[in-house]
Amino acid sequence: MDFAFNDEQLMIQESAAGFLAKASDSAAVRVAMQRPEGFTPEVWQQIAQELYWPALMIPEQYGGVGLGFVEQAVLLEQMGRHLLCSPFLASACLATPALLLGSNEGLRERWLPELAAGNLTATLAYRQGREGWHAAPQPKATRHDQGWQLDGHFDAVLDGASAGLLILASRDETDALLLFAVPADTPGLHSIALPSLDQTRRLARVVLDAVQVTEAHCLNPVSDGTALLDKALGVGAIALACEQVGSAQQSLDLTLAYISERQQFGRSIASFQAIKHRCADLMLAIECARSASFYAACVAREALADEGDPLLAGELAEAAHIAKSEASETLMTCAAESIQLHGGVGFTWEYDPHLFFKRARAGEQLLGTPAWHRERLASLILESRP
Repeated sequence: MDFAFNDEQLMIQESAAGFLAKASDSAAVRVAMQRPEGFTPEVWQQIAQELYWPALMIPEQYGGVGLGFVEQAVLLEQMGRHLLCSPFLASACLATPALLLGSNEGLRERWLPELAAGNLTATLAYRQGREGWHAAPQPKATRHDQGWQLDGHFDAVLDGASAGLLILASRDETDALLLFAVPADTPGLHSIALPSLDQTRRLARVVLDAVQVTEAHCLNPVSDGTALLDKALGVGAIALACEQVGSAQQSLDLTLAYISERQQFGRSIASFQAIKHRCADLMLAIECARSASFYAACVAREALADEGDPLLAGELAEAAHIAKSEASETLMTCAAESIQLHGGVGFTWEYDPHLFFKRARAGEQLLGTPAWHRERLASLILESRP
C-alpha cells in the first residue's frame, strides 16, 4: 500500500489549503458559526460548484468526479485545520457512502447527482447509546400495504436541521434494520435545532410522526441493513478522524507560533527544554494519528469500491476503530495543551484555541467515543482468534 501522495492528491491538498486559508480563516469561522444554518451558503456554493468537493467521491455516472476516499481524506484534513463550518461531513461522508453502499439503484440515480452538484445536502440519522447503535432502540417502522409508517425520534443528528435529505434508520416488527432516504419536507418529519458545545458544527433533534415511506425510499429493500449502517458509520468515523488530525496539527501550529513570540526571563519560552518536550510529544501523537487515519482511508477506498467483500468489511471496522480512537484522543490532548501553553489568554474568546478545544470535546462523542471504539476493537480481535 503506497502512503505517498501522488501529484493529483498533492494538487488537491494545495488548492484546498489555499482556498480555506481565505474562506475559512478565524474571522470567517466566527461569522459562519453565528448563522442559523451553521455555515455560510455562499462559501458552500463555491465549494460545491467551483471546487466540486461534494462530487469528489461520487462516480461519474451519477455526475461526480469519480475519485476515491483517499482524496477525500486529503480534503478533510485541510477542513479540520481551518475549522470549516459546512455540512460536508454529514452529507459527503455519511449520507453519500450510505447511498453508494445501499442496494437501491433508483435512490442513487435520484439523489447522487443532486448531492454532487451541491443543490442538496443530506445526513444520516440513527440512535446511539453507551453500548453503540446496535443496542439503542431505533424508531419503529410499521409495515402496511403501501409501505411503512415511521414513528420515533433521533436525539442528535449532524446537520439535521439544514439537510434537504435524511437517511433514517428504523426497525420493523421482526427487528430487522431498515434505512430510508426521505426528503426533509415529507409530512410528519420535523427537525429542531439544538444548542451545542461546538458552535462550528450543528446538531438537531429529528422527530418522526407517522411518516409514510415506500419501498422506493428504502436503501436495503431485500436485506437487513445492519451491515450497511455499520459500513457507512465506519466510513464516517474515518472521515472524522482525518478531520481531527488536521485540527490537531493546527492546534500545535498555533501553539508553536505563540510560544515563539512569548518572552519570559528575556528569551522566547519556545527555547525552554520543558516546552520543547511537550511540543515534541504532541508532534509524535499527531504523526501516529495521521498514519492511522490515512491507512484507514485506504481501507475505506477499497471497501467502497468492493462493498461485497466480507473481509474488507472486517478490515474497515478495525481501521475505523483505530483511527477514530487515536485521532480523537490526539486532538483532545493537542487542544488542551494549546490552551495551557497559551497561558491565561488561551481560553479567551479573542484567541482560537478554545474553538479547537470545543471541537475536540464534541468530536470525542461523535460517532463513538475512543473508549467505545477500543472496546469494539478488542472484541473484534478476540472474536477472530481460533
